[in-house]
Amino acid sequence: MKKYKVKIEPEALSDIQEITDWYNEQQTGLGKRFQKTTIGHINSLNNDPQIYTIRYKEIRCMIVKKFPYMVHFYINDKNNTVEILAVISTYRNPRIWTEKTNKQL
Repeated sequence: MKKYKVKIEPEALSDIQEITDWYNEQQTGLGKRFQKTTIGHINSLNNDPQIYTIRYKEIRCMIVKKFPYMVHFYINDKNNTVEILAVISTYRNPRIWTEKTNKQL
């Protein structure tokens, strides 16, 4: 089985930091838990990212367990990378997913 290199785009890193900050304001330590969970999920994508279905265009989504967020990513088979494009709340309008990720493809 081939391994993929996981690349987190700056906009996705910014998403993670904003969400972490928000959770830390809600409850001490919750932001750290969100960040650890999300990064753990993202790092697991190097093994078998195809298990997640394509949601729109070439974008796949992975739910962050215990938090209402989805990691939006693209598999670039030419250079064996998984490109993390965004981390977006499942409560937001789905149209934001396409607006945010289209800018990066």
